[in-house]
Amino acid sequence: MGMFAILKKLRQALLRNGYRTALLMVVLAAAVTVSAVARMAKAAEANHGDPDQPNQADHYYEPLPQETGAGGLKLMLRRLQTTARLMQVDAHPDDEDGGMLTLEARGQGVSTLLMTLNRGEGGQNKLGSNLFDVLGVVRTLEVLAADRYYGVEQRFSRVADFGYSKTPEETFQKWQGHDIALADVVRVVRTFRPDVLIARFSGTERDGHGHHQASAILTNEAFRAAADPKRFPEQIREGLEPWQPKKLYIGNVCGFGASTCDPANYTVKLNTGKEDPLLGMSYVQFAVEGLRHQESQGLAGISVPKGDRFAFYKLVDSVGGSPKEKDGHEQDFLDGIDTTLPELASRLGEEQNKVPWLRASLAEIEQRVAEAEKIADVDWAAGSAALLSGRKEADDLRKKVQQSSLSESAKQWLASELETKRDQFQQAANLALGVRLTATLDAPPASSPESAPMAVPGKTASVKALAIASGGMPISAKLILDAPGCQQIAEGAKSADQPSTAWFDFRMTPCEKVGYTRPYWHRHDPQRDALNTIDQPQYQTLPLPPPPFHVRMEYQYQGLAGEIDVPVMVRFKWPDGTAGEQPLAIGPEFSVAVSPSSNVIPTALRGSTSLNSTARDQASASQALISLQVPSEWHAEPARQSIEIPKDGSKDATFKIFPSELRESQTHIRADLTGGNRGYSEGYSVVTREDLGTFYYYQPAVQLISIVDVKVPKDLKVGYVMGAGDEIPTVLEQLGMDVTLIPPERLGSEDLSRYQTIVLGIRAYDTQKDVIANNQRLLDFVQAGGRLVVQYNTLSATSGDFNNGKFMPYPATLGRARVSVEEAPVTILDRSNPIFHSPNEITQKDFEGWVQERGLYFWTQWDPNFTPLLESHDPGEGEQKGGLLVANYGKGLYIYTGYAFFRQLPAGVPGAVRLFVNLISGR
Repeated sequence: MGMFAILKKLRQALLRNGYRTALLMVVLAAAVTVSAVARMAKAAEANHGDPDQPNQADHYYEPLPQETGAGGLKLMLRRLQTTARLMQVDAHPDDEDGGMLTLEARGQGVSTLLMTLNRGEGGQNKLGSNLFDVLGVVRTLEVLAADRYYGVEQRFSRVADFGYSKTPEETFQKWQGHDIALADVVRVVRTFRPDVLIARFSGTERDGHGHHQASAILTNEAFRAAADPKRFPEQIREGLEPWQPKKLYIGNVCGFGASTCDPANYTVKLNTGKEDPLLGMSYVQFAVEGLRHQESQGLAGISVPKGDRFAFYKLVDSVGGSPKEKDGHEQDFLDGIDTTLPELASRLGEEQNKVPWLRASLAEIEQRVAEAEKIADVDWAAGSAALLSGRKEADDLRKKVQQSSLSESAKQWLASELETKRDQFQQAANLALGVRLTATLDAPPASSPESAPMAVPGKTASVKALAIASGGMPISAKLILDAPGCQQIAEGAKSADQPSTAWFDFRMTPCEKVGYTRPYWHRHDPQRDALNTIDQPQYQTLPLPPPPFHVRMEYQYQGLAGEIDVPVMVRFKWPDGTAGEQPLAIGPEFSVAVSPSSNVIPTALRGSTSLNSTARDQASASQALISLQVPSEWHAEPARQSIEIPKDGSKDATFKIFPSELRESQTHIRADLTGGNRGYSEGYSVVTREDLGTFYYYQPAVQLISIVDVKVPKDLKVGYVMGAGDEIPTVLEQLGMDVTLIPPERLGSEDLSRYQTIVLGIRAYDTQKDVIANNQRLLDFVQAGGRLVVQYNTLSATSGDFNNGKFMPYPATLGRARVSVEEAPVTILDRSNPIFHSPNEITQKDFEGWVQERGLYFWTQWDPNFTPLLESHDPGEGEQKGGLLVANYGKGLYIYTGYAFFRQLPAGVPGAVRLFVNLISGR
């Protein structure tokens, strides 16, 4: 599904939820030949040669080659031929069955929706140190990039990924029961109205992760609950109607990714390895091209060879039964469901007698699809007339239905189906006619995505739109702003003559109280809260709010009306100088942020610590005043600073913070900015990547301060080799330790004898080939008397398998064991070990207040030379002693720890800080 079509679907979802919004969007597609499919397939094959090579040429806001020209038109005609709707529910981004979704959406033309319960904000990040809610925004953008390939719509619920869970019971306890998540699934079922509802997982222990199991349990419950007006009646009062899907399936019936399955365990077996000539590859291969965008989860190098590949699902509930074959199997999810257009009349039951003209009208619309399909290859222009006629007939019939005597629920459902067909006709007509439209902010390209301008409340923005249409075709265009607190339209018109192009110029001043482009949800405490608070209910369940500015062009072709709608874009340059663009957003004139966002201060601090604030001005160079709100009896020098911010630039201001008497506790400092006679107290970061879309993550200008009673050694030099990315070196420096970041590529030449301790960051062997290449140098460093602290690694194939690499000084086996309950008891196994006494005395109290989890990827076996120091396990499980082990090696000490210090130290957990300082403090 084209990206602009996906943006249009977001606006449609707002309408289906009964909220005010502007006019709908349709796909922007350039008329190019189907040969682009072969070029893309070749490029994809080339990328697979390097497992770390992402999709370099794939830009999120451009249509896929398969969606353009004759191939794109044929894909759209597949959609026009069916009214089928399918919805799958899973737990996290990257859980989805992309091959199945692509087969249904692309191969069968089924309107398909993927609902992902959470945004994966509690997961790991292979690309950097961003965790929690900003990671949730990254993973939202990644799954949306994958959805472009699958051809599906995307929805989310309010529940958050609070980290790994081993049981659905723990999951539901964190999510405050079933009903919050279930209400969101039911809401999406009632708005999307699927014929078939599919759980990605089975709801059994076979699914592993408790979130996986919970997603299937909730899908099962939603199948009947969505049809019950007594369940979640507040949705009915909003205007939603009950909806009963016809069939319910569960997945993972034979094990995740199984290639074979006992016939007794499944109802449907789909070959996603079948090649589609319009895609230039198989459905699962095309899906994997999308899945590769989920790079934060280490999927950039995933590939699937040619050949059969199967997806298995089992029918577990239905309304009206299923026409199974003699062996109890079906050929497809939609077996027994008539999805032709005229059959929509039959679905009304006795109510179809109220609209005796309906079936014939639907048959006429269906005939337009047949006409377009018959002549599209021969005469695109004639096909365009049939498509625009179908658009008009679908729209006219929709209006007639709304004025009929049908019940409100029947009107709502049927009008929605006809609206979908109208939009599909329009998208197909635009492809056939080669109608194109671009809209950009009238400004020079910015130097980076971060510096790209935003529209500011009360400030006028200029927009240029370029329309390409057949010569002499009458056209007109509107600039539309649709955002919380502000709806505006700027008119303009111009006829397109040879050479079939027209420019439109617009000027618009957003309302003073217009809402900013930002996530519509938040968590007060991302490290502990398992539910999101919804700030803008009109966007609930959408992946992100839609872009606020868009241009709609209306045209006439042979007396038939058509339209095309695109978001207004902002141009910028990527670091390599290539051109990029992102939707024009609305943001504050001034913003202020503080760094670091957290600060761990030892109680022994004498003197001051520092805080840096960064102010940004979107409008023009101006003066601003930054002041700090510090804890009682603390003071800042200076108390406030006046700064001059360059236009579209930023300015830093540094403050010294002088605490009063320090006791172990937590507090915070807030920065306030006054500019343009208004106050500001938050900043934002631009979340994007060259292969992803763009969005914004807002944070209050607050520095969280953890005061920790910790002793740190003097004259200890620590070398830190970053792995996937974490904030531990920053925390150690805040404590006053001497930490040097050693780039992995310098491990081969660095004088390691300068350091008493070297720490490998999380997933170092998984993400840094230079660490693998220089592992022997690290072991030699230990043998010569150094201390090496190795933090958790995974069993990723990227590292050539950690266990087979034999990176440890003595044999040991890394496993997948983890302790997911952060309150799980911890037992100190060897109290005499110096690690528990120097420089800090470690007691049971030091394991209180941990966040999200105890640890992950513990060792399962080890040589007797290793000594386990701690034991911890989740409730109901056996002992786990493989989370912290030490071994004397030559004159030095080797330490492996799977305990999640990368989460604890930035959170300022006192005991974790003390223990980690002890781990790195030996001589």
